Amino acid sequence: MKLKKYLISAILLMSVATIQAKEAKAPCIVNIINFVRGVEPRDNGVITTDILYNTVVEQAKELRKCDLTGTYLLMYNALTEPRYQQLMKEEIARGCEVGGWWEICEPQCLDANVLWRASVPWLHYAYVGFSMGYDRQERIRLVDTYMAKFKEIFGTYPASIGSWFIDSYTLGYLYDKYGIEASCICRDQVGTDGYTMWGGYWTGGYYPSRKNTYMPAQTAEQQIDVPVFRMLGSDPIYQYDAGLGINAWQSVRTLEPTCTDGGGDSKWVDWYFGTLSKDPSLGFTYAQMGQENSFTWARFGNAFCMQAEKLKELKSKNAIRIENLVETGRWFKKNYPTTPATAETAMSDYTDNNNRTVWFNSKNYRANIIWEGYKMKIRDIHLFDERCTSLYFDKPCRTSAYQYITLPVVDGNLWSTAECLACMRIYDKKSGKELLGGQPKIETKGEKLLISWPLNDQLGEMNLTLSETEFLFIGPKNLDWYVKLYGEPYADLPFETISPKEVSASQDGFHYGFGLKKGIFADLRGQKNGDILSITPEGNKISIQFGK
Repeated sequence: MKLKKYLISAILLMSVATIQAKEAKAPCIVNIINFVRGVEPRDNGVITTDILYNTVVEQAKELRKCDLTGTYLLMYNALTEPRYQQLMKEEIARGCEVGGWWEICEPQCLDANVLWRASVPWLHYAYVGFSMGYDRQERIRLVDTYMAKFKEIFGTYPASIGSWFIDSYTLGYLYDKYGIEASCICRDQVGTDGYTMWGGYWTGGYYPSRKNTYMPAQTAEQQIDVPVFRMLGSDPIYQYDAGLGINAWQSVRTLEPTCTDGGGDSKWVDWYFGTLSKDPSLGFTYAQMGQENSFTWARFGNAFCMQAEKLKELKSKNAIRIENLVETGRWFKKNYPTTPATAETAMSDYTDNNNRTVWFNSKNYRANIIWEGYKMKIRDIHLFDERCTSLYFDKPCRTSAYQYITLPVVDGNLWSTAECLACMRIYDKKSGKELLGGQPKIETKGEKLLISWPLNDQLGEMNLTLSETEFLFIGPKNLDWYVKLYGEPYADLPFETISPKEVSASQDGFHYGFGLKKGIFADLRGQKNGDILSITPEGNKISIQFGK
């Protein structure tokens, strides 16, 4: 009898533990990454080398004050400066990390016996300031020169290398020869500073393809085993459309302390950290806090201190984990042998617009769903394919701007104008009207994200399931519904053929496609009104398949 009672108690305890494990919030990880330049020639001498150095000193003081550690990534012209070396050694001693910031500068080229192609000691143009602007042998010499100098100063090679962007040949070489353990690149953006990175793994980390750093790999054989994390903390609701129809490039709404509509606004910062640490998520959520010293302490110091104080409080409540970049890279690699499925949500809005959103990522695709009041739309779907080679994989970039774009299925930015925003919406077939609903409910099951959206007029629920290879719609049994994709009528679309079960497309000469396990495509492009395609359900289901 005692044994029976013991077994029952043990089973009950195990059940409770299982329930608690399932209900446990995914970890929220924040890296504090400050990237450090030794010169800033773009300001006609206003930002001196002393101002740049003192900015980093103040950043270090604030982190010490808040008992926070972080990662400093040094450009070569800062790495070779004795005062930065001394400061960094002090920061390493208290638990910080020092790594490399991969913007190419004149001293690095001179020491690597590589031709410097500018009249100033550093230039942000793609063909000068980034390794993609150099041929393969030059990239190797630039890497070897940096790594040798770093080891000479700090006694070891850096474990983390970050940049606005690192080409895949260079990143692969950094891993294969020097064993780096983590990397970071810029967030998604269109045209900002001449850099277009669009359609990638929205937030968090992924393993890039050997042929294209921006493209997550689908297989362990073709991936670079270095987790790449997205920097700068994009506003999950409003960054996507920022500046659309106003500028030729995206404006900025991010966690950067210099961003007055984002990281410089205390209310926004509270909301953003709240979405990361409290709202439903899959896998883990991630953000990078910090700022390049070129913006100077006078401009961003107050906001930097405000964010540091908030992180200190959140850390004390165990709401977030503050880690150095290499620590997050090691954790990621221990937990994920290939790129995982993850999701970040924002179930509230810091404005009065009552918008909510879900970002889902896997190694095969990303998707974004947004609710605007009573309306829901799929704003973005981009596919990933490790076979898609970047423009600069085996030849140098010779332009001031660069471009990395994945494979669009729905592009609510590039296929849009301010008057016509491209998206997928769900319609009542009988009335032809868009379906309306209430507050979505978000749950997770394994590596799947489950969304239940209650429809108005007692029509039931629309259920969406996003998994590694599938986007599944399940509608109410008593409702005749369909999905329609439309965009700006003159948008440059990639679709070649739309057949009942498959769509074929081409982007920059690379052919790709996606198909239906459940549902029927119809080609609507001939109507010339912006309608692109529709999907009619089969058995009340639409199952779009991405990847194998």
